[in-house]
Amino acid sequence: MEKVVYLVRALPDPAAGDLLREELVALVGTLGVHAATVLVHDTDASAAPSPAPAPAGERTHVAQLSVWVDCYQFRPDLDLGPDYDIAAHLVVESLFEDYDAPPRAGERSPGVLTVATINRPPDLGETEWLHNWHEVQSPASARLQPRKRYVRNRVVQALTPGAPEVDGIVEEAWASVEVVADPMLFFETGGDPERLGPMVEEMVANVNACLDLARLRSTTMSEYLVKTS
Repeated sequence: MEKVVYLVRALPDPAAGDLLREELVALVGTLGVHAATVLVHDTDASAAPSPAPAPAGERTHVAQLSVWVDCYQFRPDLDLGPDYDIAAHLVVESLFEDYDAPPRAGERSPGVLTVATINRPPDLGETEWLHNWHEVQSPASARLQPRKRYVRNRVVQALTPGAPEVDGIVEEAWASVEVVADPMLFFETGGDPERLGPMVEEMVANVNACLDLARLRSTTMSEYLVKTS
């Protein structure tokens, strides 16, 4: 099977996000795919601040539909109307960390996700980029932060004309909006403020070594494992 990710961009609006969530969840049943996950910036997610928000006025990543199909060439079309820009990407998924007890299909996953679109720094070769991302940043962030789930989607190719250039899509799950909002909880400080500074410094160094920070965009989202294979 192959995984196709549809990035949905619009001006952020949690009220619209609730309706978009309902529409996407209902749509999955008509698509004829093996499995599907819906992510959306809705009311449940909007209380958590984005770690890397888009500039004001920029259409940003407000929702995401991931589907598993036999062949990307036979992927379903996705049309949500003129208010939304949709870009489809073929990706290779790496499930680096998973929930201790996976949520049941069809229900909202606990907590909140931060979902980032990332790009390789222009002066970094692909081999070094993958090493810095997969071999350094991934295990270090697992040690430094209380993540509940971490999905790496490496983009193989864009499937829709005019799709923005994206090299990766990263989904990270957290226990609550409070964890995302509070640096002392966002890192494994154990309540000791003296531990926070070194942890942040290590994280920043690792992130700088694998991401083009000027192009990094992150959105807080709710997750629905709508259909599992």
